[in-house]
Amino acid sequence: MLQSPTPLIELDWTTFQPWRVTRVRHRIADHYLLKPDQLVQLGKRLEQQGRIRTHTNNATAETPFNQAPEMHPNRASATETLEHIREAKAWLSLLNVQTDPLYRQLIDEVMDGIRPLVETKDPNMTYRAGWIFVSSPHTITPFHFDKEHNFILQIYGQKTIYVWEPDDLQVASSSARDRFHARHDRDSIVWKEEFRDRAHRFVVGPGDGAYMPSTAPHLVEVGDDPSITISFTYYTDSTRRDSLLHYARGHLAERGINLPPVDQYRLLDQIVYHSAMPLREVVRSIRHFAGKAGSSEKDRYAHHKSS
Repeated sequence: MLQSPTPLIELDWTTFQPWRVTRVRHRIADHYLLKPDQLVQLGKRLEQQGRIRTHTNNATAETPFNQAPEMHPNRASATETLEHIREAKAWLSLLNVQTDPLYRQLIDEVMDGIRPLVETKDPNMTYRAGWIFVSSPHTITPFHFDKEHNFILQIYGQKTIYVWEPDDLQVASSSARDRFHARHDRDSIVWKEEFRDRAHRFVVGPGDGAYMPSTAPHLVEVGDDPSITISFTYYTDSTRRDSLLHYARGHLAERGINLPPVDQYRLLDQIVYHSAMPLREVVRSIRHFAGKAGSSEKDRYAHHKSS
């Protein structure tokens, strides 16, 4: 009988709750693919394919995340930024590194080790992806949330990660999540300084990390040295269900139909889910025949997209 790979992400898996924030440890801080010289080479490859996202460290907590690259453009190339990250005054993300054959091996190495542990409580891990963040000292990742479940692991330097629970409606309302899932619009999630007191605060160095469920708002502040961080993200049956429920509510709200928040009424959620599923499949089929076929969240790997 084949044994599962030894997990490279460590936590108490017996108490793991897929929709709750938790601290983790990991064993990839010294991985050769995460060394600065290797990231420079990866940056060159990904920049040629348009898979770089970057802005200067003029971005603040309240900067709209989607607009940060346009509001605070980093004019330097990925190579220049990565080679001189200490002086670059920049934040740079290497997007969807699983699309690079070499880095796909790293994604699989980590994800294959945790998949059976995750799926015990959150079945059908799919759409696996990797995102590498390289930041100058005193750089801020603006307040935002993402669609995927996320293990964020610190490789080099120190940063402070503020994470809020995904059901904290005082920090991000249900309607903000509806709009995000419907339109990938994050403008309804707005930073307020008083949110800090409600957050999980993780000061992380190499070997440290955190688990952030889908739509868990977060804010990241880099310390006195450059930082290298990698996120391993994925979807599950529960994220797909949650996303479809918010997606349907978002589109209905645009038509003046405002439903109660997700998870408030189980029967209503079942009706919305089973009604929305075939409609979304019809939309995908129409897009396919129109030559605009997109990826499926049930694919093994995420396809190229912006975060």
